[in-house]
Amino acid sequence: MNEPDFRAQLVAAAFALGAKTGWRAVSPAAAARAAGLDLARARREFSCTGAILAAFGRAADEAALAGLDGEGTPRERLFEILLKRFDHLQANRAGVLALLRALPFTPPLAFALMEMTIASMGWLLEGAGIPATGLQGALKKRGLLGVWLYGVRSWERDESEDLAHTMAAIDKALTQAEALAGRFLSSPREPVIEDAPAASATPPDAE
Repeated sequence: MNEPDFRAQLVAAAFALGAKTGWRAVSPAAAARAAGLDLARARREFSCTGAILAAFGRAADEAALAGLDGEGTPRERLFEILLKRFDHLQANRAGVLALLRALPFTPPLAFALMEMTIASMGWLLEGAGIPATGLQGALKKRGLLGVWLYGVRSWERDESEDLAHTMAAIDKALTQAEALAGRFLSSPREPVIEDAPAASATPPDAE
């Protein structure tokens, strides 16, 4: 088995195990045993549970960024990218929901996931053609994080097949973020996301 397949199988096993038993029982070793994978190789590939979440987040980013054609406005591209990332979460819905329930009780894991998700937001912005470097980039990433978390709150409750409620939440959050960005930017012509609607939610994604 090649390295990408091994990593993908272990990550999938971890999320399946989290959905079944709760994330407190999840570790690279436990996921490897559940999937019948080699423990020594699991140790080499995944040092801790956080590494599993990092791998999941990277896969979500790759799914979101794949096949971009550069058409449309930056906002339209960002909307599409965010929806594609939610599609990746949807494919692992039970495990992700279990993770969200567990995060309030595992602060170190929640903090690590938050940092990973902020980094992911930079990639999503860049995929939409919005620079995400420097101080401005740091603000944009945190603004988009607010949009993402607002969408996550809706996604948790969204039982529709087409994620219509999640789509509507993302559209609303992006509209409000655009309004705030236009208000505070010195150059309102720059197509950026610098702030987001007030939202309090536990991050999912993982990477």
